[in-house]
Amino acid sequence: MTILENIILIISLMLLGILLRKFAVFPNNTAQVLNLFVIYISLPALVLITIPKLEFTTNIIFTALIPWLALLVSVILLLISAKVFKWSNNTLGALLLIVPLGNTSFLGVPMVNTFFSDSAVAYALIYDQLGSFLALAVYGSLVLAFFSKQKTKSGNLPTGKAILLNIITFPPFISLVIALSLHFVVLPELYYEVLSPIAMTLVPVVMIAVGFQLSIKLDPADLSAFIMGLSIKMLIVPLLFLAAFFMLGLNGPLYKVVVFESAMPPMISAGALAIMANLSPKLTAAMLAYGILISFVTLPVLFVILNLFL
Repeated sequence: MTILENIILIISLMLLGILLRKFAVFPNNTAQVLNLFVIYISLPALVLITIPKLEFTTNIIFTALIPWLALLVSVILLLISAKVFKWSNNTLGALLLIVPLGNTSFLGVPMVNTFFSDSAVAYALIYDQLGSFLALAVYGSLVLAFFSKQKTKSGNLPTGKAILLNIITFPPFISLVIALSLHFVVLPELYYEVLSPIAMTLVPVVMIAVGFQLSIKLDPADLSAFIMGLSIKMLIVPLLFLAAFFMLGLNGPLYKVVVFESAMPPMISAGALAIMANLSPKLTAAMLAYGILISFVTLPVLFVILNLFL
């Protein structure tokens, strides 16, 4: 699909979710059910068909390292912001899930293909599959385990064993382990023919769920989180990387693409996790929706800046 087709599809699906809620076609818990479908079916299928196809290149380590570094920087900035703005644990948990993880696949890959070249897409795929997907499975599981079950029945924080159990029983993480074990196995076409249609349900289902919960009006208490979250994700972190590469004299397609990918709006799947865990669902849905819309402006501007400095 072209970038225009992706944009039209995303907007159409969000509008469909809004209409379904407005006319009460589906029950009130529809979004939660759709998110569970994604976590247990769509996302695992996507992991199982993408990870085994990874092809290692000489630049793979650097390209895969950047999203993890971006994650670390984002977390530090969020923790500092949480202290300054006194965010609730629910708000912080939501932001820790959706800000460090970007929409580097569905939106990122076609964006890179549109603004750069076909050969540059390889960098985007590495960034997405070894960075974003792995981070979602490992880091996302950890954040979800901690914030969705912050206190046990005894009133204490969950133990390391309990968090680890949540991680290793998380469906996308299980799929990741299986997918990595299949990396050197020649898989039959039937494998992909069966799983691909299931994986393709991820974006339609999640975007309808986002539209179903989309709130145009933000709670004033969420305004600082909304502005800081999107600023860190789509402006501050990418510009930090751009400045670092410029000062180190690093330039070329690889460096442009990793900065470009780091500027993608929050990941839809990470948002689904936050909403499923009831971590500020209205804030999360708003950041997913508006993040995508804002990216249609910020990414072209960033592309121009990248060509000037890198």
